[in-house]
Amino acid sequence: MKPSTAPYALPQQVQPDLARVLAYWEGLKRGDNEIPFADDVNLSALPDLSPRLMLLEVFEKPTRLRFAMVGTDIRAKYHGDLEGEFVDEVEARDPLRYLASQSSATLESRGPTHYRTGASEATHPMHGYSRLLLPMWGDGHIATLLAAFAWE
Repeated sequence: MKPSTAPYALPQQVQPDLARVLAYWEGLKRGDNEIPFADDVNLSALPDLSPRLMLLEVFEKPTRLRFAMVGTDIRAKYHGDLEGEFVDEVEARDPLRYLASQSSATLESRGPTHYRTGASEATHPMHGYSRLLLPMWGDGHIATLLAAFAWE
């Protein structure tokens, strides 16, 4: 696979747990579709990863993202409950730093995106992380983003 220069491009190799989520997402695709359908996702298929998974609902015109499901590890790292909130209404701090721009890149590219911060760059020195965003189709547009986190 040739490395991409697109914003938030997937690296040649991602952390093992993120690779599992990516493989799960790939396995949800129907036929020749490039993006799986949102109604096919079943997070109970990844029970050991569910604390580090998140679903974002995508609204169009204007584009807005709402936290539909947020895993317990994500809530704990963020120090707050996010479900039902819109991305543009919450503080952009770890582990949600650059989530809005990564989401925009995911929607525009119609494919997976990746963000990584090292422990030395994170607000809290021991909280480096990687984040994978995966688009899913529904109602004639990308309706949901599946997010997976890996802590370093």
